[in-house]
Amino acid sequence: MTGIDVRPGRLLDPSLLRDTIHAALRTGGDFAEVFVEDRRSMSALFDDGRVEELTGGRSRGAGIRVVFGETTGFAHTADLSPEGLRSSAEAASAAARDGGGGNRTVVFDDGQAPRPGAVAMMPADVPKARKVALLEEADRVARGEDDAICQVTARYADSRRLIQVANSDGLLTGDDQVRTSFSVSCVAAGDGGMQTGRESVGHTVGFELFDRVDVADLARRAARRAVTKLDAVPAPSGEMPVVVGPGGGGVLFHEACGHGLEADLVAKSASVFAGRRGEVVAAPFVTLVDDGTMAGEWGFYAIDDEGQPAGRNVLIEDGILTDYMWDRLRARKEGRDSTGNGRRQSYQHLPMVRMTNTFLAAGDADPDEILADTERGVYVAQLGGGQVNTATGDFVFGMTEAYLIENGRITAPIREGNLIGNGPDVLRDIDVIAGDFAMGSPGTCGKDGQGVPVGDGTPTLRVTRLTVGGTAA
Repeated sequence: MTGIDVRPGRLLDPSLLRDTIHAALRTGGDFAEVFVEDRRSMSALFDDGRVEELTGGRSRGAGIRVVFGETTGFAHTADLSPEGLRSSAEAASAAARDGGGGNRTVVFDDGQAPRPGAVAMMPADVPKARKVALLEEADRVARGEDDAICQVTARYADSRRLIQVANSDGLLTGDDQVRTSFSVSCVAAGDGGMQTGRESVGHTVGFELFDRVDVADLARRAARRAVTKLDAVPAPSGEMPVVVGPGGGGVLFHEACGHGLEADLVAKSASVFAGRRGEVVAAPFVTLVDDGTMAGEWGFYAIDDEGQPAGRNVLIEDGILTDYMWDRLRARKEGRDSTGNGRRQSYQHLPMVRMTNTFLAAGDADPDEILADTERGVYVAQLGGGQVNTATGDFVFGMTEAYLIENGRITAPIREGNLIGNGPDVLRDIDVIAGDFAMGSPGTCGKDGQGVPVGDGTPTLRVTRLTVGGTAA
């Protein structure tokens, strides 16, 4: 069996990759690709004052894709021997086309691969006891913040993902992606029942994350959020102005707008933005960006899972829809370049168009003035999960932390209600954007059964009208 070299782009020997591609194209085909992945992960869960889980895992294998016309054949294997790769290549080829013939000589480009993200301290080199100590500290601090805190759950996780991509166009490249995350969830109990508070942080960096992130501060904020919500009043109901705070509302634009700007959904006419490139789709000061080059952010990488360099892609600029996000194969059909948005969950999956770090760009307004100018409404500090119909843009999102705005001031916290609206309408109904941009918490985006790490962000902004689904009369 061919050994694995952990340098990015050198998981498998180029000659083995070349032979595999030749086998994939032996009976014909327009394009063949080998995606190799070696992933290691570790996580620890601290609950009810003790370590409940301490797990580690490793997966390694290759996915082989063959394209013939409009048909794609795909096979994957954990056997990285020449025999295992050849067998999978032949299976993918058979799925793409029966019979045929022809040969193609593949010469890999010796060009320099993009530089992976810098890592100062590999998490795998850090003793597990040191990671558990962070969890213990978070638990102790959160419980000591207020007597109302009755439950604390803290989680640490890290992963290292080495990938290699080779294809029949001569591409040979790779990446080394290291991610580290930490989260604290607290439950507070009071006369009115129980409330939760959560804080999380995650970056595409190593254990040096904790040189700049204080887990004690994270725990205090999670505990305070839970305790504050004990005094929550019922959420109002009806259409009203909504002010979205920095960072926490980015998921709204990821879900309600970002998915509709993915080229595969556009091609299937499953997007409200299909066929609208060059049109005004938002207020004139709205700019929406997807940027996989944001070093250290959760959705950062050097190359996507088709070997294309990550890009900074302006999707909506000054209110005008300028472009969609593209993977390699859909871009080829259109005679254009990929935007570096071809992503897959693992070697067992085909790539598809996916977001990276998606955000609404900062404006120049003062966030305090936005609030002062809002007589009545809702201030959303943190959005939760929701549902979106990409074909229409209609959405429903839960509000995990929100407050009343009364007479231009943030007042009482409100019990969890919903935001109900339409993505394109929201883009048009934004009337002011502040300059206090922030990225939100790390997330995992699900699409067609695959999950990938993504980031999102936003500055403070105001939507002139959104429907709030609450219970208050």
